[in-house]
Order: sequence, then C-alpha cells, then structure tokens
Amino acid sequence: MSSNPQKLSGNEIRNLFLDFFAGRGHQILPSASLVPEDPTVLLTIAGMVPFKPIFLGQRTPEFKRATTSQKCIRTNDIENVGRTKRHHTFFEMLGNFSFGDYFKEQAIAWGWEISTQIFGFSPNNLVVSVFEEDDEAFNIWRDQIGVPAARIKRMGADDNFWAMGATGPCGPCSEIYYDFHPERGDDNIDLEDDSRFIEFYNLVFMQYNRDASGNLTPLQNKNIDTGMGLERMAQILQQVPNNYETDLIFPIIQTAAQIAGIDYHSSDETTKVSLKVIGDHVRAVVHMIADEIRASNVGRGYVLRRLIRRVVRHGRLIGISGEFITQVAETAIALSESAYPNVRQREAAIKAELQREESNFLKTLDRGEKLLEEIIQEVKQQGKTFISGESAFTLYDTYGFPLELTQEIAEENNLTVDEAGFNVEMQKQVERAKAAHETIDLTVQSSLDKLAEHIHATEFLGYTQPAATAKVEAILVDGVSQEAAEAGTQVQIVLDQTPFYAESGGQIGDRGYISGDGIVIRVEDMKKESDFFIHLGHIERGTLRVGDTVTAQIDRACRRRAQANHTATHLLQAALKKIVDEGISQAGSLVSFDRLRFDFNCPRALTAEEVQQIEEQVNTWIAEAHAANVEVLPLAEAKAKGAVAMFGEKYGDEVRVIDFPGVSMELCGGTHVSNTAEIGVFKIISEAGVASGVRRIEAVSGPAILDYLNVRDKVVKDLSDRFKVKPEELPDRITSLQTELRTAEKQLETLKSQLAIAKSDSLLDTLETVGDHKLIVAQLEDVDPESLKTAAERLLQKIGNGAVVLGSVPEAGKVSIVAAFSAEVNKKGLQAGKFVGAIAKICGGGGGGRPNLAQAGGRDASKLPEALAKAQSDLRSALS
Repeated sequence: MSSNPQKLSGNEIRNLFLDFFAGRGHQILPSASLVPEDPTVLLTIAGMVPFKPIFLGQRTPEFKRATTSQKCIRTNDIENVGRTKRHHTFFEMLGNFSFGDYFKEQAIAWGWEISTQIFGFSPNNLVVSVFEEDDEAFNIWRDQIGVPAARIKRMGADDNFWAMGATGPCGPCSEIYYDFHPERGDDNIDLEDDSRFIEFYNLVFMQYNRDASGNLTPLQNKNIDTGMGLERMAQILQQVPNNYETDLIFPIIQTAAQIAGIDYHSSDETTKVSLKVIGDHVRAVVHMIADEIRASNVGRGYVLRRLIRRVVRHGRLIGISGEFITQVAETAIALSESAYPNVRQREAAIKAELQREESNFLKTLDRGEKLLEEIIQEVKQQGKTFISGESAFTLYDTYGFPLELTQEIAEENNLTVDEAGFNVEMQKQVERAKAAHETIDLTVQSSLDKLAEHIHATEFLGYTQPAATAKVEAILVDGVSQEAAEAGTQVQIVLDQTPFYAESGGQIGDRGYISGDGIVIRVEDMKKESDFFIHLGHIERGTLRVGDTVTAQIDRACRRRAQANHTATHLLQAALKKIVDEGISQAGSLVSFDRLRFDFNCPRALTAEEVQQIEEQVNTWIAEAHAANVEVLPLAEAKAKGAVAMFGEKYGDEVRVIDFPGVSMELCGGTHVSNTAEIGVFKIISEAGVASGVRRIEAVSGPAILDYLNVRDKVVKDLSDRFKVKPEELPDRITSLQTELRTAEKQLETLKSQLAIAKSDSLLDTLETVGDHKLIVAQLEDVDPESLKTAAERLLQKIGNGAVVLGSVPEAGKVSIVAAFSAEVNKKGLQAGKFVGAIAKICGGGGGGRPNLAQAGGRDASKLPEALAKAQSDLRSALS
C-alpha cells in the first residue's frame, strides 16, 4: 500500500480498523449502549467500560481478543466543544483488546502496521511517546519497529501511565502522534503543540495492580486496552483543519447553517463555534435517545437535557428563532444508520423527544427574556450602568440565556455586562462539574467485596419457597464485618440461601423473620449487593454468630400484596399500550405492599375516559383468570418472542420471562401471582405528570384495595355526619357551600374597599402643598394591599395634580406600600414603580409597577414609619 495517507471516509476508517484486527484473531463486538451496565458509571465514557468486569477478573472473557468501535459520551470539557479542534461530547473510540493473551510487543507491532500499511501514514509523519520508566516499550519501538530514538518521547505518569482508579489494574501506555510538519525536524519536539501534533492511538499496557498504599505488583494476566479516535483519524486522513469539518460531523453543521441562512466557511469565528456545538451535540443527543435515555433533571437525563438546551441556545445565536433540531437530527441519523441501525429504528422516538424538549425550552427562553427586562429595570432604578455577572450567569445557567444575547440586549439599553463576574461564576460551575465528573471507579473497598473471596453468592429460593434452612455466611454491623451480634443490634446478614426477595426492578424487598436456637431477628428490608442478598434487621432475642444454621421465613401476607401489585403493573403497561399508544414505555416503577406506582413516557395527559378504560381493561384481564407462564430463555429468543424489557434493567445471556398469554409478556425478576384472578381487583388512584414527557399512575390492587376503601369510607362517613346529609348528597352540598363562600368573599372585599376609602377620606386633612403639587403621605391601619391601592387611586383623583403614598400593616410581619403619581409628577422625573421599590427596601422588601401606580411589600413592620418619612422627604425635595 502507498505510504501516502488515503483520503478515507469515516465509515471506511471504522471498517478498515475492525477488519484489520478481525483478520488477526479478534472478535468484532458491537458497540455497547451509552447506558453502561456498571451502576457506578453515569455514561459510557471509554472503549474499555464494557470490559471492566473482565479487567477486574470478575468475568471470564468469552474471547481472548476483541475489537470494537465504541460510541462514547463525555461532558467534563463541554465548554471547550467547538472552541478547540478536537473536543467533543460524543465520539467513537476504535479499540483492540487482549485479555491475558498478547502484550506489548504484539500491540506495538500491530499499532505500527495499521498506521503505516493500512492507513498509509509515512513513518516520517509519526512520533511515539512512552512512559518515562518503560524501557521495554522504548526498546521495542526503537529496535524492533525502527523508530528513531529522537522521535520516541519519554513522558511522565500524568501523560503516559493509565489507571482505572485510585487502586486496581493499571499500567504504562504508549501513544502514537501524527506530525503535520516533519520538515521542522526532530529537535525540541513538543507533543503539546497541537498545531503540529495530534495523538490518534493510545496503547495501554495493563500489567500492574495498585494497592491502597500505592504499591504496584504485577498482574497474573496482562491485558491490552487501546483506543484510536475515529474523529481524529478522519481529520488527518481527510486533510481538514479540525474534527468538525470531517464527513462524520460537517453535514450536520451544513444542515444547521442552511436553516439559519448562512454559510459556514464565510462566517466569523463566533458563528462557527455555534455551528460546531450544534453539530457535536445533535450527534450526541440522537445516540443518547436511541439508547433510551430520556431528558430529565437528574443523572444522564440531565446530561441529555443540557445538551439539547445548548443546541437551542446556539441556534438562537446564529439567528434561528423557531424549532429546528429535528431537521438537523435527520442528517445525524442518516450519517449514523449504517453503523448504528438503532438510530433509524428509533427515529420516531428521537424526533418526538427532541421536539418536546426544544418546544419547552423555547418557552423557558421567553421567560428568561422577561426576567432580563426586570433585571434591566432594577439596574436602572439603582442608577447602575451594568448588569452583574451573577445575574447574567443566573440567566445563562437557569434559563439557558446566552451571555452574548444578554450583552446585546443590555447594549440596547445603554448598559454593559460584568463579563469578568460572569466568568467567575462560570468557573465555579466548571469546578463543580469536574468534581462530579464521572470516573471509572474500580476500587474494591466495601466489607462485602472483601468477604467475597471467602463466601459464595446467595442462592435465591423465593420463587418457589416461602421458608428455608440456611447458614449465616456473614454479619455486618454499621457496615463492618463481625463474628457475632447480640440482641438489640441492627444488623446486615448474608445467608448462603434465602427465600427473601431483595429490592429490585421497582419491587421492594420482603419482610419476615430469621430464627434459630434461641435467636429471633426481625427482617425489616432486603437489599442486593453484587451477588449477595443482604437481610437488614433487628436482633430481638439471642446472639447470632457466623456459621449458625437458621430458618428464614418471609411474611407471606406482605409477599402476596407485593405479588398482586407487581403483576398489576404488567397488566397496566399492557393496557396503556392497547388503549393509549403502542409506543408507550416504562420510565420507572414502585411496587410496595400497599400500592403501586408506574411511570411511563407519554407527551400528554390521559383523558378521564382513557383512565377509566385502562382500569376496566385491567380488571377484565383479572376476571378472565389468565395463568402465568414463567420460563428462562436466552435473551435474543425472549426479545424475538416480543417480551418487553423493564426500564433501567440490565440482562444477562439468559432472562426470566413472565408471560400471561395474550395479555402481557415481560422480562422480569420480580415475584408474581400464578393467575391474574389472585389479584382480585385493581383501582387507579391518580394520573399526573411528573416530568416533561413522563406521566405517573398510582394504583392499588389485591388486599390493599380493602385498606384503600376503608380510609375513603371513613372520610365519607365523617363528611356526611358534619354536613348532615347522605353520602350521595355530598357533592351538591359542597357545591352549595362553595357558592355561598364566594359570595361572602366578594361582599367582604367590597366592605374592605369601602372601609379603606372611608379611612382615606380623613387623610385629606393632612394634605400638603409643595410648589404646584399636592402631597399626601400616611399610614392606614389594618388595610389589605388591594384596598390600599383603591384608597390611593381615590385620593389622587380628589387632589388632582400630586402624589399619594400610603402604607399599611395588613397582618403581622407584613408591610404594604402604594404610590400613585399624577402625570405632572411623572414629568418631574418621578416614576411610581422606581420610587416605591426604593422606599420598600427600608422595610426589607421591594416592588415596582407603572410610572403612575405601583405597589411594594416588606417584612419589617417596625420600619414602616421610617419608610414613609423618607418618602415624604424625597417627594418634598423632588417637587419643590
């Protein structure tokens, strides 16, 4: 092959890499989801994340060699996206992995071969780095590969020693850089110079284990973990100035530019940054939603929402005012579908989620504009000439309002923005983000992890047995392993086998007792940690010791309730799909002993008729007595049969399928009734929205129905007794009382206004003439804010040209102040809104309004006389 680099497309680069390693004994594996199996990692942030259990020795690899193109999301440097050549939130990492098979010599040889022979890089354009203490890697590069020593750079641990966490597997790494300017020679090579060098391939030699003291010991199995950045390779091979102008991203940028009516290449740098952000982020959100992440205010859902909002903001900055993301997303889907077919399969869900989030955020931006107007008004009232950095950052962070837009609007009002203060607030957020940045934590620290070497995984018997004889494997008190524990102690107990179901899949854990010779422990909750079932309880009698033989007995009544409610959630989901929308999917659930909760994705509220139909359908299925068919199947076979997966659950190669033929089929590890008739009856209590695009149904079923009805019956009886009517007459009686109450309230308001006016008439005796204007400043006792306003307007009508300022303490600890100014007073430069806001600050409050009429409040009633005195003094000075 030619030594000159080929001009390859992104898809060609990906395929060449995978084919190269497949031809060398590597199994090509599909990209894992952006939602990792590891609960300690928020998002898949590196190619090695799916293989973490193998590197830890927790899972035996199916293949000794593997190669992948892994989609990744990182947001720790989100502010640099679009501003540098190579920062991204979404990127693809090409990788080859060895699990205890080949090591440094082979990894380096293949790294050089694919770079020079497959991608056609000239050796003159390549520089490598090694860990400063790794003589072995240095010698391989120099003596076997033939790289000149001057082009092998030794670097410190910060750059060339890779670790998964503070402790655990780690090792030196070697990186391959592309040199855009080899003509500058080998003297003073600075790999930090990104105008000359770009690192495109990282070879990690995972050969050590680091303990808590920092000591390194050789691993029994030495592993290889590599990463080649697809976007960086595309930049080099397509000979473009940055990653964004490659065929992986640039078509997305062009689509956004066309919508905005601009040309990327002729745009200024600020506009280019916004277009790059849109290109990067749209790619990210398309893949996140395709992997069933939905926007929310927590976790990965918040990451998705934040990225969508950044797209909207940058769209505004380049002149796009309406909705546009779904149009840009279509380009991203088209670019990705050949490598990732799920993006096209999930096209409808992707576009629906994007449209909903964009529409809602555009409304939020409108609220931000209104808040900015209020901030500008307050700044002018205070006589300042700038908007504080804190206020500008609040607009940016809370309302998604771009700093540039704040500056533009401020300039129109002859104001500036404290950009330095804004940057201080931004830096604080960056530090918070870095502190919370997701890491790949492989530290083995908990007591259970330490005990794992000596005890076996808990065998769960609870599907078929309500009680079992078991051996005490471990006892923990406050998380610390103990050999024994006495009566009165709260404990965590691990048994070798148990009938107790541990909290999982939304279903809470079983309750019950563990007993033995003179021992009684009340089990109050159940948790599952790795493969261990943890019995959380209280020792009521005796002393429990590791090794004791005990009887574990669940509370059967509680289990029956949980089974009924759990099966009811399956029937509920099936009814929602049948009656509302087949595309509805679970977004969370809770199955407890007294009720059930089911969250589902739906862009609108259900109608009362739909709720009734759903309830009737579930009860019909219950009455039809559908028998459960429970079996364990290979995951692929279960999905082929149409089994529905539970939200947020990760599945192994084999799965448990709960099938009520013709009604519902789901993958589920929970406990269920053997026949729907055992549920008895089902009742929906409420249906409401809990987040954007997410609805929640709460319901009860089975024995819990009786508790629910007893509570409601007691309330109805109590109301009937109080109102002296029959239960069926309650609605009419309550409606009648509401009508009477509204009438009385209107009469009371009228009386209050009349009383305030009567009180205010006496204030005409205090009238003061200042120049050509009349002035009344006074306090009225026990007058509510609305009546105080009426009184001020009435007095101003009577005096004509002048100003009226009234204050009152309508209730303890609250102050109300009203200012009413005539047009002539306004011409003197006085505005009621600004004036009353400044006066109210004396009472610890604030307010505002129109130039002629404004109202304010305060918290310190003792300061009202001082505030009114200040008002009178200021008005005399201004009007004289």
